[in-house]
Amino acid sequence: MPTLVLLRHGQSQWNLENRFTGWVDVDLTAEGEAQARKGGALIKSAGIEIDDAFTSVQTRAIRTCNLALDAAGQSFVPVTKDWRLNERHYGGLTGLNKAETAEKHGEAQVTLWRRSYDIPPPELAPGGEYDFSKDRRYAGKDLPTTESLATTLVRVLPYWESDIAPKLTAGETVLVAAHGNSLRAIVKHLFQVPDSEIVHVEIPTGNPLVIDLDAGLKPVAVHYLDESRAERLPPIA
Repeated sequence: MPTLVLLRHGQSQWNLENRFTGWVDVDLTAEGEAQARKGGALIKSAGIEIDDAFTSVQTRAIRTCNLALDAAGQSFVPVTKDWRLNERHYGGLTGLNKAETAEKHGEAQVTLWRRSYDIPPPELAPGGEYDFSKDRRYAGKDLPTTESLATTLVRVLPYWESDIAPKLTAGETVLVAAHGNSLRAIVKHLFQVPDSEIVHVEIPTGNPLVIDLDAGLKPVAVHYLDESRAERLPPIA
């Protein structure tokens, strides 16, 4: 039976500072490192043997993946990195303090940008500090200048279908260590969560979400390894 383990990266420095991070490549805090190791320890305690791992090209997710695999005693597992598993692009909000942004634009508007399914923040202006087209990780790529969860799903889904799903179809156990919104996009696809309901799905940091799948990659069972930090899960159809 194929098994998918989703792991959201641990606390980053900008999580701590309450800033919109998106594609900015910030590192984990000490607490974030501890969360990643705890996730790996939970995987080990559950007796889960990972065959392949996937992560984004952002440091906080890569280090979470590596720290978790190390804590699970499985550092030898192959890890594939791809930008399509990056966090959602926060456009013109990138780098801003969330509380100050709410004071400037109003709590309702910021909530709409953050939590709605298909309303993106304002676009990121070219040539500024956070112009990611200058980053060699994205050379030759057609990059977004802002994203909603809907457009994040459009980015993630082709990679899921071309690279991750075939591993699962072959019966493997796969770890995806990524970001809140790229993981929510996968959850929306697998569980066929309605657009209006996905905004209520939250994946906690460092708490492995284990999804058992049938041969057609439909979920048959799902649970968090740390039930004390579990969030509400979408129902299995």
